Amino acid sequence: MSDSRPALVLTGASRGIGHATVKRFSKAGWRVITCSRHPFSDRCPWPMGPEDHIQVDLSDPDNLGVAVAEIRNRLGPQGGKLQALVNNAGISPKDDQGQRLDSLTTPMYVWRTVFQVNFFAPIMLARGLFRELKAAGGSVVNVTSIAGMRVHPFAGTAYATSKAALASLTREMAADFGPHGIRVNAIAPGEIDTSILSPGTEKIVEEIPLRRLGTTDEVAETIYFLCTDASSYVTGSEIHINGGQHV
Repeated sequence: MSDSRPALVLTGASRGIGHATVKRFSKAGWRVITCSRHPFSDRCPWPMGPEDHIQVDLSDPDNLGVAVAEIRNRLGPQGGKLQALVNNAGISPKDDQGQRLDSLTTPMYVWRTVFQVNFFAPIMLARGLFRELKAAGGSVVNVTSIAGMRVHPFAGTAYATSKAALASLTREMAADFGPHGIRVNAIAPGEIDTSILSPGTEKIVEEIPLRRLGTTDEVAETIYFLCTDASSYVTGSEIHINGGQHV
């Protein structure tokens, strides 16, 4: 029997923004297919979690192809109702002392891995699931970063440039996917209160107009907006979620 619920495919679902996004969509009655390099955790509270979780290494193009096939299998022969693809997964490697890797110190193999996860995986997933997204008139949301717009004290150069490239890709995808009824947008979070905040973040907060960190729930609400009819004429946009930090 086919599942009549709108479906979301989400990468990087195991913590932070991804975890909050799963809960937001699940609460609204969506079917959530999660993709993460980690196995499903019993601590995750949404319905059908274990059955709709796919463990995938986004840094491996071959593994990504297998994941697309498995997502299609989970959606069923009719393609389900794939209303949304949210490319949230991202990596930002540090050096042995936990410091950012700049353009002089980033090994090329690290640069390639970061771009595979942060840039190539989103377009590979969107292309792989194009037929299903088109059938549902779906939406793609790419998660970029404030680091893609300015030099950041903690985010490394490979991460920053991959997110800048993803922002440009969002614009290109909006132009290419739009005639097929698929909207493509991006969100660019700033300093969000998660378990992986770098020491010294409190100094950045002092310069943010709203004088506080953002919450993962605030980011999840914006993602939800971009995946629903409330944003039906919004495409090719990058929404800043940073308390005014970009100004």
